[in-house]
Amino acid sequence: MSRTGRATPDAALVSAAQQGGAQALDALVAASLPLVYNIVGRALRGHADVDDVVQETLVRVVRHLPDLRDPGAYRPWLVAITIRQVRDWELHRRTTPARPVGVEAMHDVPDPGPDFADLTIARLGLTDQRREVAEATRWLDADDQELIALWWLEEAGELERSDLAGALGLSPNHAGVRIHRMKEQIQTARTVVRALRARPACTALRSVAASWNGKPDSLWRKRLARHVRDCGTCAPTSGDLVPIDRLLAGISMLPVPAALAGKLSGPAALAAKAGAATAKVAAAAGTGSGLAVPVTAAATVVVLVTATLIGVKLNRSPSPEPAANPLPAAVAPAASPTPAPATTRPPATPTPTPKARSTTRAPAAPPAATSPKKGVAVWNFNGVSQALASSTASWYYTWNPRHEGVTTPRGAQFVPMIWGTKDVNDSALAAAKAAGPYLLAFNEPDMGGQADMSVEQALDLWPRLQATGSKLSSPAVAFGGADPGGWLDRFMSGAKSRGYRVDFVALHWYGGDFDTSNAVDQLRRYLRAVYDRYGKPIWLTEFALIDFSGGGARFPSQAQQAAFVTAAAKMLGGLSFLHRYAWFGLPATDKDQSGLFRTGTTPTAVGRAFVAAR
Repeated sequence: MSRTGRATPDAALVSAAQQGGAQALDALVAASLPLVYNIVGRALRGHADVDDVVQETLVRVVRHLPDLRDPGAYRPWLVAITIRQVRDWELHRRTTPARPVGVEAMHDVPDPGPDFADLTIARLGLTDQRREVAEATRWLDADDQELIALWWLEEAGELERSDLAGALGLSPNHAGVRIHRMKEQIQTARTVVRALRARPACTALRSVAASWNGKPDSLWRKRLARHVRDCGTCAPTSGDLVPIDRLLAGISMLPVPAALAGKLSGPAALAAKAGAATAKVAAAAGTGSGLAVPVTAAATVVVLVTATLIGVKLNRSPSPEPAANPLPAAVAPAASPTPAPATTRPPATPTPTPKARSTTRAPAAPPAATSPKKGVAVWNFNGVSQALASSTASWYYTWNPRHEGVTTPRGAQFVPMIWGTKDVNDSALAAAKAAGPYLLAFNEPDMGGQADMSVEQALDLWPRLQATGSKLSSPAVAFGGADPGGWLDRFMSGAKSRGYRVDFVALHWYGGDFDTSNAVDQLRRYLRAVYDRYGKPIWLTEFALIDFSGGGARFPSQAQQAAFVTAAAKMLGGLSFLHRYAWFGLPATDKDQSGLFRTGTTPTAVGRAFVAAR
């Protein structure tokens, strides 16, 4: 479907904003807000954090606007950044434990309000079958929430198929296949919605749904749909369903709430709103013991937006990291802080982030890789292939059996992974077999939210991985690889007793002691203990300095992380039993502060140290 062009910022406006025009920048943010709000709102299903994610997205848009080479590509670039922020939010939600909120702070907790389906119905005045479609979106799988957010706007004429595919890091053909499957799920969900609303109600359907909690999800969609399909009472209720495409063609976007629009109504208004929040932050900093007055996430983001809009000169890169040469000298270690308790608990696997049309400046010719051991964990972001080529990594992986959207640099190698039970299928295994001689198996099976498998489940599935003929890693446990009776120990014992093959051991390690010497020694001793226990080559497939001991993620400074990269690489290079290592990870976001590249050509201090590591 062709885009109608509603509220599409033209190239002239984008160029004027890039040159530092305050009015142009204000107009650009205002024109971008409806599209960003509709994508975020639907992808998050109306979660109370929608406003915060919208504002964070616009912060990143303004901050990186100077890196946009082609002003005419602004729209797909904007969509890609928005999807990336949605994924960052989802990753943060999965990996951050819920903390109790005191009664005195409850006034700062946002009211969740209605979900996005309710808002769509109410604000757009949907009726009959359009209303049913909106309600049916609640029943989609979690993985399809991003897709429905973009596809709904494609049907509304606000996005092209190329915009949608680029934001998700897919080819147009692959995106079309995923959309077709999603539409089938919505169509099935429509029959469930219709049957549940039918009067008089089907007594057999009531019996099937007796244990249902009333919250739509994909599992209950399948259960209820089976009944509807086979029930003589329920099946006839969905006999007149109009095709979804016809129902949604040309539908309007959801209007932006006045409260959110007011927060982004211009630099002057933002400055006024940010003043009080800045004062709260300053007062809190003065206490030395945390926030003296509660500051909401939204207020913090407003401060960031204000600082970006007013304080940054847009005719130069706002990044604090030099963008010219990705090959600086190694960073000297900073003074070490008081050591923090060590931990090896890793974060959740990042959901792959979107690949937008390449808009950054072309990088200089990448240098040759410096070590056959050196690798990096990769997920999609704008400029991912350029960054990977500049990183000097000899190998990489994407937590998938494929590397869609990522071009393998000359001289480097992609290594596939079977992430968990959902990937043990003919298609994924065939792709893994075709990708090369090595296969990484099961990501953090000892962690909830990751592969989350019992030892018996992993062993039962192992023959299918073994049948690929690839050189197989052990499952990569989150921690405790050398512990007697631990997950990995029980797996290795079980594999031996069943006669299964494990060619090398994959490990993850995250250090909470930011003293370079201490951290390197702790990592070395952990690797040695695992090797002494199993006597097999080791691949360290995730590592960085991140302290998870407090329940969240605490990062060292860039200088401390860079010093660790330099020293750790030297140590790892000298371990004969350590065959490969991969840093976590290639992209650098506000939340992933161990990342190597902000854009395809802009390394962080950590990235510069990684590039120079031998």
